[in-house]
This record gives sequence, structure tokens and C-alpha cells, in this order.
Amino acid sequence: MILLLSLYRNAFSGLPREAWHLAAVSLINRSGAMVLPFLSVYLTESLGFSMKQVGVLLSLYGVGATIGNFLGGWLTDKFGHFKVQLGSYLLTGAWFMVVLWMQRFETVAGGLFLLSILTETLRPANESAVSGYSPPQQVTRAFSLNRLAINLGFSLGPALGGFLATVSYKLIFLADSLTCLTAGLVFFFLFRNRKSAAVEASPHAQPKDPGLNSSSLLSSYRDVLFLAFAFLCCCYLVVFSQLFTTLPLFWQQVHNLSKSEIGALMALQGLLVFLLEMVIIYRLGKVRRLWNMIVPGLLLLAMACLLLPMANGVLVLVLSVVFWALSEILTLPFTSTLTVQRSSLQNRGSYMGLYTLSYSVAFVVGPLAGTHLIDAYGFNALWWACSALGVFTAGGLYLVVRRLQASTELNFNLAVPDPV
Repeated sequence: MILLLSLYRNAFSGLPREAWHLAAVSLINRSGAMVLPFLSVYLTESLGFSMKQVGVLLSLYGVGATIGNFLGGWLTDKFGHFKVQLGSYLLTGAWFMVVLWMQRFETVAGGLFLLSILTETLRPANESAVSGYSPPQQVTRAFSLNRLAINLGFSLGPALGGFLATVSYKLIFLADSLTCLTAGLVFFFLFRNRKSAAVEASPHAQPKDPGLNSSSLLSSYRDVLFLAFAFLCCCYLVVFSQLFTTLPLFWQQVHNLSKSEIGALMALQGLLVFLLEMVIIYRLGKVRRLWNMIVPGLLLLAMACLLLPMANGVLVLVLSVVFWALSEILTLPFTSTLTVQRSSLQNRGSYMGLYTLSYSVAFVVGPLAGTHLIDAYGFNALWWACSALGVFTAGGLYLVVRRLQASTELNFNLAVPDPV
């Protein structure tokens, strides 16, 4: 037990205070993350929309998120991450109060579209802040700390949301609104007079790909190799997005799970990431061959989907969730770090915007393709397709990440001082 506690202590030691404050704000915000996990169930059960209508609405949410990421990246480069994050927190919290009263398909579509723009504007600004406040050798751990807070909040939010949804779906909108507003206020008081860390004065290593000239480095959208990377990240996230869109429907309609049980499974995924990610990142030490982390992560997600057609009890569903969590741990911290290292201080918002755009596009393609596959061929066809896409993406990222690391001469140094 002492060794375990020492391991956790060392995994979290040495990170800057600002990284902890950003993680605390993320925890507050995500502790109310109840609407998205139950959105597909809410749209079908409470509002009575068809499966195809739900697919359209969830994809519209993704379209708005795409715009939000473009907007967030541009605004971050122009005005800085503080103003963008504060605006996103406060405006999102206010808009949740409006969306909860919408019931017609057209108004719900418009409400979710604007909600996703406001929500996703936060992402590139937040990731730019995490990298800006952290020394280069601690960037991956700082990202992991922020994601740890997000996943801890996400383990609390759906669990509480499952309980609140049994009383009234309006309560989950109110809870999400209040936590967004609270996060915004806490963020303002913690960061209103704080400048980015001194490390921002010395940008991370610049890309050294001989195929890129200085003008092409001004925009991530002219970096062909990074565009391929972002596309493959999007393919991964199309599969991963099923966790928040079609998987709750699968649990409800095929396995007859209650709202509380669905919330518990969603909470388990977040809790596993919370408990394991920082320790795993710490124990890995220096990671030079990044594909050795990402490829197994992709294959674990393919395995998680492969288990679902064979599931004949809750234990198999739990095992699938475990694989889903391990996939996230081995994949997302390193793709974020690669994005930071590929960029410079001057264009980090652009690179973060393109990287986080892959999340948004995945939330356009994933729900629409998923619900149409379910409607035409059933849930099993969806899980077979997701598994195949996961294997394809693993191969693609193996090739692209090798080239990215070679061209930018990256050294993903995750090391911290030796345990004492």
C-alpha cells in the first residue's frame, strides 16, 4: 500500500500550480456533464424522436462543434486562451437554461447546434492553456492531469445524471448549466491576473520537416502530414464517439438497462481513466516510439466493439467498457502532446483547433453513420464496422506517427524526478 501511495504521489509531483488550477476548473465543469451522455436517450424517450431524427440532431451537434473548434482556435490566437475559456463557460451555462425548454424538432436542432458551438469553443483554448503553463518535459503529464479531472467529473456527472433523469430530464440540464457557470466564475478568479508561464517565451521545438517552408508553418491546414494525422484521429474518434451516442441506446434497447445502470457504466469508464491514466503515464517514463502506445490503444477499442455483438450479460458489457477506458489512456494523451510539439507558440491555436476539429467532425459522422447503420442493419452491424475501422486506423496511425516523429525530431520526454 505504501509503494502504491508513493507511486501516485510521484506521478502527480512537480506539475505547475496553473496546471492544477486548470484541472480543478475542468473537474467542476465536467461534474455536471449529464446532458450529452443521456442525450440520445432523452431525445427518444422524452421527446419521442425517431432513430433517424436522433442521428440528425446528434450530427448537427457535431457540426456546431466543428464550427466551435474553428472559432475557438482562431479566437485563441487572436485574443488569448483566458477570454475564450471564460466566454465559453459563461455562455454555455446560460444557454443550457434555454435549451431545456425546447421540444419541437426544429428548435431542438437549433438549440443543440448553438450549444455545441459554445461548448467546443473551449477545447482549443483550454488545451493551449495547458501547454502554455507547462514546461515541455511535463506537457504530456499536464494533459493527463487535465484529462484526469475531466474523467473524474465525467464519472460523477453521468452517475448523478442517471438518478436525476429518473425524476426529470430538466434537472440534468439545470445541473449542467450551474456547473458551467460555477466553473466560469472559479476560472475568472484563479486566472484573471495570471500570465502564461515563462515557458511560452521559449516555444517548443519547431517542426523541422524539410518539406515544409516557413510560410506553411503559419497554418496547420498547410501541414500535409499533420492533416493526415488529424484525419486518422477523426477516424478513431468516430468509433470512440459511439460511447456517448449509440452505446447508451444499445444498453437500453438490447440489454434493457435502466437509466441508473447506464449512468453507472458511463461512470465506470471515467473512473477507470481517473484512477489509471496518470500512473500509467508516469510509469512509462520516456516514450520515444509513440506508435507503441497509440496502436495498442486503437486495437483495444476495436476489441471493445468486437465484444458487444457477443455480449450475453453485464460482465461482457463491463469488460468492453474497461477496454474502452484503456484505449483512451493509451491514445489521447499522446496525440495531444504530438500536436503541441508539432506547433509553435505563434500557431498553437491553429494546430489545436485542427486537432480538436477531429473531435467535432467525429461527432458529425459518428452519430449519423451509427444511427443509420442501426436503423438499416441493427446494432451488431455497427459494432462490426467500428471494429474494422479501429484496425484500419491503427495501421494508418502507425505509418503517419512514425513519419511525424521523424520529421519533427520529437523526444516525448515524460520523465519526472526519480522516486525517493
